[in-house]
Amino acid sequence: MAKHKEPEFTVTDKRRRYDEDGSAQEESPAPASPGAASEQETPAPEQPSSETGYVEQQFTGNPESATAPPPPTQAEQDAQHADYRASNQKLDNLLRERAGSKAPPEAKSFEMTFERLVASLYMTAMMQLGMMAPEGEQPRADILGARQTIDTLSLLGEKTKGNLTEAEQNMLHNVLFEARMAYLQLTNAITQGPPPTGGLAK
Repeated sequence: MAKHKEPEFTVTDKRRRYDEDGSAQEESPAPASPGAASEQETPAPEQPSSETGYVEQQFTGNPESATAPPPPTQAEQDAQHADYRASNQKLDNLLRERAGSKAPPEAKSFEMTFERLVASLYMTAMMQLGMMAPEGEQPRADILGARQTIDTLSLLGEKTKGNLTEAEQNMLHNVLFEARMAYLQLTNAITQGPPPTGGLAK
């Protein structure tokens, strides 16, 4: 008659041990097998992605080291421009159908113009300076954002010098003057601080 073989098993004591003063002892780690270290895979270091776009490199890395990709060909630009205009025309027609009699009669009423660009930047600067706010909201100042918007208007004037009509140039100069004046009023109020209290010392 064959002998019944008892199953092999290991008893592990998981009870926490304490010193005489009542503090818990640190459990000593179990000795690792000789081949355990070699069996563990070391994660490969992450390689920088080569798919990073040129614009993203300009903002996230060193702009001087960013590699500019070759520009699209003239044929690619023309085809994309034609598709862009066709898409805009479909959108304009849809908006006019939904607006009905309230739709503006001008054919180019939805197109961006230089005057609309300047006016948009001016309104943005005024909102960032706390001079105005959307309906139902309290004015909030963003002094650094306002400075960047005003600098954008200034850069726009420098880059378009000699290419603007007299009306466009006058509008840009007036908008830039008013935006800078409002900016100076706010920055002077911030830098000067509150007036001293208590009067002069005797």
